Amino acid sequence: MSITQEQIQDIVFRALKLLGEELESSELMHPTLDTQIYGNAAVDSLALVSFVADLEEILSSEIGVGIVLADEKMMSAKNTPFKTTKTLIEYITTLLSEHA
Repeated sequence: MSITQEQIQDIVFRALKLLGEELESSELMHPTLDTQIYGNAAVDSLALVSFVADLEEILSSEIGVGIVLADEKMMSAKNTPFKTTKTLIEYITTLLSEHA
């Protein structure tokens, strides 16, 4: 199944909205491409892990492809793909194109 970057954005935004509701963060409940994820004051390491797990589950159920978004290398990288919604969407797009 082919998925567009807009569909990935929709999935990421929905997952962020769920996280925003859990954390009572208005910024996360109304994400934009510039919304900071990693380093956001509301998102601690446990919340980030929860968000990534939820996002992997949504991606798997909606597009039928199981991908791993986080590994030690990605989580500790200086240029982490989890910095903003835009970098995360680009990272997921790359992973899915490599998986196809």
